[in-house]
Amino acid sequence: MAFNENSLTAIDTPAVLVDLDIAQRNIERFQRYADEHHLRLRPHIKTHKLPALAEMQLNAGAVGITCQKLSETEAMADGSSAIRDVLITYNIVGQTKLKRLRMLAERIKVSVVADSITVIQGLSATFADAGERLSVFVECNTGANRCGVGSPSAAVELATAIAKAPGLRFGGLMTYPPVNAEAAVERFMSDAKAMIEARGIPVPVVSSGGTPSMMHAAEAPITSEYRPGTYVYNDRSLVSRGVCDWDDCALTVLATVVSVPAPDRAVIDAGSKTLTSDLLGLAGYGHVLGRDDISIDQLSEEHGRLVSTGPIGLKVGDRVRIVPNHACVVTNMVDEVMVAGAGLTNPELWPVAARGRTV
Repeated sequence: MAFNENSLTAIDTPAVLVDLDIAQRNIERFQRYADEHHLRLRPHIKTHKLPALAEMQLNAGAVGITCQKLSETEAMADGSSAIRDVLITYNIVGQTKLKRLRMLAERIKVSVVADSITVIQGLSATFADAGERLSVFVECNTGANRCGVGSPSAAVELATAIAKAPGLRFGGLMTYPPVNAEAAVERFMSDAKAMIEARGIPVPVVSSGGTPSMMHAAEAPITSEYRPGTYVYNDRSLVSRGVCDWDDCALTVLATVVSVPAPDRAVIDAGSKTLTSDLLGLAGYGHVLGRDDISIDQLSEEHGRLVSTGPIGLKVGDRVRIVPNHACVVTNMVDEVMVAGAGLTNPELWPVAARGRTV
């Protein structure tokens, strides 16, 4: 690992650590898969929120990035001159946001999604007199039951509306499917694409995403673009799914034992404000590296409780490294992450440029 015992000793806790060498390996692994299967890669930056990590993804071969909010996109564009092609996978509603989108589109190439006529009308009114038409994808629900139209025929109607709307152009189809739903993606998107093309409207891109089943993306060959996010760091939820191993987890939380009130129990200085309360179907709030016998069974805001089936073998002042259940939320809760590797002489603190960007 890029962090050694000497460097860890000097770090105050709780701290979020990012091993850039592991992150680079993760990036290259899926980029190879994407290249082999002729998939355009457009990683979601919600996991790392760091312009420098996005640059690593672009340098490896990504065609652009994905963001979830306008403010995330603004932070990434401000943070790197290399970030100039962004898909925002979120319905943009309201005059304030639409004005910001118009301003952003004058700086970089931006595409957005829509799953209703109302969203399309707002986009069209904003871009009707723009020099460049805005690329708009139809978001499709292929089983995750978040946003998205529920049928191929509904996708056709929205694609037609986008193609006719002043200031807009139809960019393609987009979905965030449930895990291992390649068959559903193939069926829905193939039907929608064929029906849209039958109306004389090209479908330039079919975009899907999700880290848990990313190594099965090619099983839905209709997909031409893929948007994984968590793969850059990985986390305990992905290890539990068999997607990766502990050695593939680039983000860890370094914590200090602050109390050992019983032989089988210890308390660390990392609670829900660091590790998150997300369970994602798991028992406990993270994995203590090298200690399979320990569970993090309880969190308060500032404390995490560690319990063991036998003597816990920890003392006040000891350090532990934890792989969190959900890396994306951990990143969003800290102003800075400590990074090491990738040729850095010493660990460095990097500000998390897009953290807390909710609008």
